[in-house]
Amino acid sequence: MSTRAAGLPIHEVIRQLEVEFPGQVTFSSSFSYEDQVITHEILSNNLNVSIFTLDTGRLFAETYSVWNSTNERYNTHIIPYYPKHESLEKFVTEKGPNSFYESVENRKECCFIRKVEPLKRALAGKAVWITGLRAEHSPSRSDLAEFEWDEGNNVIKYNPILHWSTQQVKDYINENNVPYNPLHDRGFVSIGCAPCTRAIRPGEDFRAGRWWWEDASKKECGLHVHSAAPEEGKVVTG
Repeated sequence: MSTRAAGLPIHEVIRQLEVEFPGQVTFSSSFSYEDQVITHEILSNNLNVSIFTLDTGRLFAETYSVWNSTNERYNTHIIPYYPKHESLEKFVTEKGPNSFYESVENRKECCFIRKVEPLKRALAGKAVWITGLRAEHSPSRSDLAEFEWDEGNNVIKYNPILHWSTQQVKDYINENNVPYNPLHDRGFVSIGCAPCTRAIRPGEDFRAGRWWWEDASKKECGLHVHSAAPEEGKVVTG
């Protein structure tokens, strides 16, 4: 897979995936800089790729605004996935609405209910999951490959802008007039749920603004688990 994709523009790689896995290629967007780049590649090239987002119920108002402006700009309907209300109601009732500040265990349970479980529903029956991951974002992502096998979700994961710099992302957004989250202009790098995200300070790393009260080694939510790259020619049916 990675050999065949080498040197091709992103939209051409996605087009190949679309042909190889018809109706089984999907992209998850959080409306970050990175995800807006990939959204533009997909929609401006009329690729048959579904786009979904995980609405945790605690997103920033600005995130909803860029979601709306993206739908309008590209005349599309990005698909939302929500937490199961029974699980969320039980969690909040028993532990409180801000219990994720109290322990890593509580925070990971909150992430699982609001993000991980909905993601599994979104990826069910899919063969390829496109993401906006970049190596710069976290030390734990520095050894990722553009194509990986996600064992937990039984899909090939494609990270098309993994090795792009922040400047490359910004330049692409500006050159193509792509809608983006204005929080990026206020020092927010990685934007998630409002209670768990803050702007970073000068000199801080990219993940400093996420779950800033926790140890840096624990700053993943469970959506992205590193696996080995898929074998060349491996066919996945989801």
